[in-house]
Amino acid sequence: MTTASVKGIFSERSIRRARLGSGLVIFVFVLLHLSNHALGLISLASADKARHLFLVLWRNPIGTALFYGSVLIHIALVLRAIYIRRSLVMPKGEMAQIVLGLLIPLLLMDHVIGTRVAHELYGYIDDYETVVEQLWIRASANGVRQVLGVLAVWIHGCIGIHFWLRYRPWYAEWSALLLAPAILIPVLSLLGFVQMGRTLADPAYQLTTNPYEVNLNARYLSDPEVRSRVATVRAGLYGAFSASLLLVVIARARRKLKERLDQVVVHYPGGEVIRVPRGFTVLEASRLGGLPHYAVCGGKGQCSTCRVQILGDYQYLPPPDKLEQTTLKRINAGPDVRLACQLRPNADLAVAPLLVPSVEAPPANSQETSPGREREIVVFFVDIRHFTTLTETRLPFDVVFLLNRYFAIIGKAVEQAGGRLDKFIGDGAMALFGLDTAPEEACRQALNAAAAIVAEIEKLAAELADELTLPLRIAIGIHTGPAVVGTMGYGRVRSMTAIGDTVNVASRLESAAKEFEAAIVISEPVADLSGAALSGIESREINVRGRALPLKVYVIPREKAAEPLEGKA
Repeated sequence: MTTASVKGIFSERSIRRARLGSGLVIFVFVLLHLSNHALGLISLASADKARHLFLVLWRNPIGTALFYGSVLIHIALVLRAIYIRRSLVMPKGEMAQIVLGLLIPLLLMDHVIGTRVAHELYGYIDDYETVVEQLWIRASANGVRQVLGVLAVWIHGCIGIHFWLRYRPWYAEWSALLLAPAILIPVLSLLGFVQMGRTLADPAYQLTTNPYEVNLNARYLSDPEVRSRVATVRAGLYGAFSASLLLVVIARARRKLKERLDQVVVHYPGGEVIRVPRGFTVLEASRLGGLPHYAVCGGKGQCSTCRVQILGDYQYLPPPDKLEQTTLKRINAGPDVRLACQLRPNADLAVAPLLVPSVEAPPANSQETSPGREREIVVFFVDIRHFTTLTETRLPFDVVFLLNRYFAIIGKAVEQAGGRLDKFIGDGAMALFGLDTAPEEACRQALNAAAAIVAEIEKLAAELADELTLPLRIAIGIHTGPAVVGTMGYGRVRSMTAIGDTVNVASRLESAAKEFEAAIVISEPVADLSGAALSGIESREINVRGRALPLKVYVIPREKAAEPLEGKA
């Protein structure tokens, strides 16, 4: 987990950006390198021609400094991240990324020494013909090791890219498309390597070999002094990496011995009591104790899914740093709410996780489970006015018939407008817009759905006018803002839904529509984002429970509600 942020260039945010930036440079290098290998499927000559372009980019002073500087920075920051983790209990994805990252130097260091280092120091010609011959014909065991190294570095990089992009609104839609190149690039690269190896193994190809390159490289391979120097370089690099890793292990062991003498106790609502060394985060305490605790961003303070409520006096706790303050401010958290991944208690405390994950396994054929993340969405509530009076004299089957007709209108209008029907609540319904679109488009979709519903309800009311004691009228409330969207429920009753202040406000607007005898009430943010033409539409300010300031809303009467408002401003 992260430590408290430090101001300046060495703040946690700056360090994470440096780790991300260096990782992206390495990933681009690997992407181009593997793409170059894939050209071996065409011919060995094609791969070598592309290799010259690759070397122009990376074997110059700037490219060399950028790449190897990124490698050193990335390794150093990974080792630092391992050290500052108070616990090695972590999700499988994070564990896989760390293990693969530590294996990469061990798997690929010999390849770097045998190509770039040998070329720079001794003029070794490390073209595809030479390298593939060594890995395919002369030392096939090293070829297998190289294949494992390629897979390790690619999977490690893809996990890092996934962790970086998974909070972007567009990523869920594009992730399936990105998966195709993520699989194809290493596969094509390895197939290119195999094809080049088969070409070199063909006796007919040996007749075309350049004798100058063969003799030059043969002198390099057979010279005892050169081989001794290369062995020294190899021992130095392996020794430096091993010593660095050993130093991290020793530092962690030393810290653990000191921490055993200084511990705090974290109490949970279920009666669980977990004792951890002072300096651990609450999230680390949960993981050490085996308690389910959401942390969608991996404990980096970039989401609020791990937040906890402090049960008791919270003033004595260490104040939140800038990163935590920013996240808490975005969700309008109270002073007793903290991020479990950032809070390092200095004394015993009791906490209650606010997003409690389900501990049961998801049932077969259930919806994909999403732990929830904050998104900008539009929430839409609709309800029938005076429903009890309308149905008190009707037979139960007649009520079911009416509701099914009403629900069909709601569902069709929401889906055609591009929204997602969330749930039916008695005679009301809740819908979400903006799960796959920008907030501006989501607001316009919600207004279109509202207009369509009002128009269809008018038709249904005219059809059933002789059977109903009161005219059939509905009330709609629409609001936009941040909400936590994820899969919630129990057992087989699980569905994607949203929770948060935005949902509560939208529900309050639907109630306000009933109070104002109006068809639709929309909040000012919805009106602004949609670009709706609201000339002649009454505006009011209403008080919403939990909000300090009144909220400006637009009250749309039934006479104008069936006319689409979006796009007229």
